[in-house]
Amino acid sequence: MSVAMPPLAVRPVTRAPARRRSRWTASRVGLYFFLLSAAAFFLLPLYVMLVTSLKPMEEIRLGNIFSPPVSLTVEPWMVAWASACTGLQCEGIRTGFWNSVAIVVPSTVLSILLGAINGYALSFWRPRGGAWLFGVLMLGAFVPYQVLMFPLVRAFAAMSLFGTLPGIVLIHAIFGMPVMTLLFRNYYASLPMELFKAARIDGGGFWRIFFQLMLPMSLPIIVVAVIMQVTGIWNDFILGLVFAGRENLPMTVQLNNIINTTTGERLYNVNMAATILTSLVPLAVYLISGRWFVRGIAAGAVKG
Repeated sequence: MSVAMPPLAVRPVTRAPARRRSRWTASRVGLYFFLLSAAAFFLLPLYVMLVTSLKPMEEIRLGNIFSPPVSLTVEPWMVAWASACTGLQCEGIRTGFWNSVAIVVPSTVLSILLGAINGYALSFWRPRGGAWLFGVLMLGAFVPYQVLMFPLVRAFAAMSLFGTLPGIVLIHAIFGMPVMTLLFRNYYASLPMELFKAARIDGGGFWRIFFQLMLPMSLPIIVVAVIMQVTGIWNDFILGLVFAGRENLPMTVQLNNIINTTTGERLYNVNMAATILTSLVPLAVYLISGRWFVRGIAAGAVKG
């Protein structure tokens, strides 16, 4: 006769409580310290400029540059825009703004169009000597402006383009074409060759494939090119000073004239307001199109 054995008591397995990881490790503290320091480094000058532009001169003379304005005023902004002296004329910085718009728009369109055509031709059609041509274009991207300044002045003067709006537009298009060619060539090189071959089999020619197939697919890199060209041309000083002429001086040159034109007391609030007004367009472009810029870079802008 068998004797039933009592069931063994099963003791529950107890796990040791997991240690909670501390959120504030040394690496995390160092990272946040670096980010806060970098933000303060870039934002502190902007804060000083902004509060100074909103103060009357009586407060600025006290020397408290970090203190917020007690008597808030927008008069310096109005003076900087409409009546500040930029030399012999006292029409503010608005003249330079519209001159910069007239320079930036056609220069950006022309340089991007030429760069897209060059990149398309060098990526898919590969003409004889295309590698040498690409090398010459890339060499032009690293030549300083000052080296070519005198020959360009003589050449544009001989063509009656020196000191004219078409002249400064052509200058910016020429200097922007190497970088634009590099961007579009690397972008098109990342696209499947089968698309181009299929279009060729369907009877597409050079221009038809470019305008109907390649250009509609180029939106990410076009956004990158627009951001680069708009900010670069808008912030340019030396080319606008030399080639634009007195009637087409861009906003950066007008800003320099406002700051250096002093008759009596130097109006720091007007100078700060004019500086912020000059930088608003590039800042707005980056803030509005920043995510498109990252997408374009990730889509092949720096590949190849």
